[in-house]
Amino acid sequence: MDLTPYVDDLRHELAAAAATGGEEARELAERLTAPLESAARLTVLNTLSAAMDEITGELAPASVHVRMRGLDPEFVVTPGPFAAADVREPAPTPAPVPPRVPTDGDDAATARVNFRLPAPLKTRVEEAAGHEGLSANAWLVRAVTAAL
Repeated sequence: MDLTPYVDDLRHELAAAAATGGEEARELAERLTAPLESAARLTVLNTLSAAMDEITGELAPASVHVRMRGLDPEFVVTPGPFAAADVREPAPTPAPVPPRVPTDGDDAATARVNFRLPAPLKTRVEEAAGHEGLSANAWLVRAVTAAL
């Protein structure tokens, strides 16, 4: 973000105001221009930093920062860890549901089975389920059904 046009406007306004006060006022305005330019840049940077703090609070876990490149501030946006996943293509059409495997007794009965997967495998199951628009549990039921 180039602040030069804004600083030039400040110089112009100060010179215009000093012109009405005579030679002494013009000389004083010239001496004050550099410190006022620095103060204006610092004020703008502080204002931008405060705005970035508020924006970052709303975008968490993503963040926005202001950094200086020379005399001009630059915005830096750091996407959250899931930003890439949020921008992926739509999930493909789910595959047809395989027929249920008949069981002994009531076909509608369910039973709970707890088992532990290695973390990398669990991640892959969740990703595969997400691509098909299913919960991990529903995806695992399909996989077990197809395997049997």
